[in-house]
Amino acid sequence: MANAKSNLKVLVVGGTGYIGRRIVSASLAQGYPTYVLQRPATEIGLDIEKLQMLLSFKKQGAHLVEGSFSDIQSLVDAVKQVDVVICTMSGVHFRSHNLFLQLKLVEAIKQAGNVKRFLPSEFGLDPARMGHALEPGRVSFDEKMVVRKAIEDANIPFTYVCGASFAGYFAGNLSQMGTLVPPKDRVLIYGDGNTKVSFMDEDDIGSYTIKTIDDPRTLNKTLYLLPPENLLTQRQLVDIWENLVGKKLEKIYLSKEDLLASMKGMDYAGQVGVGHFYHIFYEGSLTNFEIGEEGEEASKLYPEVKYTRMDEYLKIYA
Repeated sequence: MANAKSNLKVLVVGGTGYIGRRIVSASLAQGYPTYVLQRPATEIGLDIEKLQMLLSFKKQGAHLVEGSFSDIQSLVDAVKQVDVVICTMSGVHFRSHNLFLQLKLVEAIKQAGNVKRFLPSEFGLDPARMGHALEPGRVSFDEKMVVRKAIEDANIPFTYVCGASFAGYFAGNLSQMGTLVPPKDRVLIYGDGNTKVSFMDEDDIGSYTIKTIDDPRTLNKTLYLLPPENLLTQRQLVDIWENLVGKKLEKIYLSKEDLLASMKGMDYAGQVGVGHFYHIFYEGSLTNFEIGEEGEEASKLYPEVKYTRMDEYLKIYA
């Protein structure tokens, strides 16, 4: 539970999304008064899953607060009710890519003037380290940097949470593109398969994110999700799976040249995805740096979070 002195009120924007719902759950679990932005009826329309998820949060004790990105005043009014704002709007192109809407949220936070910490939508590769990224995938990083600049120019206190590949998209499928489940017979290995990658259960991302909000050590810093036991190569991940199922998979090695050539003829979202795979599995962009003054590592700061190891994580897929 959050310590009694901390009654920080937390607003999650994008609370019904893939990472957002984990952050709402973690905020409630850690004892914070938790608010979730609810779009007006005209914007929710007939999206029954979204509405029912909001209602389930309400049953668990969250407060629903209405606001729309087409009405800045409604966002200002929502933000004024809380101390911390966490945005989890999607930045991936095969879902709904809407990172730039965050600029409206930054403007609302600036106008409201009461927010003690803002966590923008990040959670993956650190955009500050991706200035060299490939087209067209670099758009995600460029946009996140525009949002960061707006936050810092407005002197809004922030924490950036970065540095993990989501286990649901990268571990359960042994990092295969275009599927979410492990392959039955043969597995595609990127390069030699020996590049270190940070894998993290999405629930743990939620837990670590909420830990930062009242921590002076993460004020105006980047929290990197690089827990040592989950820094694995793709080969190690495949080994874990083979041991679990008692079967060897045929390995097909994909050179970086062949991966990049595969982008030709793909749709835009596909090209973005391949670019990100290239940076993660060939360059090692999640792990190929030392954390300096700008950041902290999550599992070091919060050893009390018992993060899910990938052997444990993969059991459910077997």
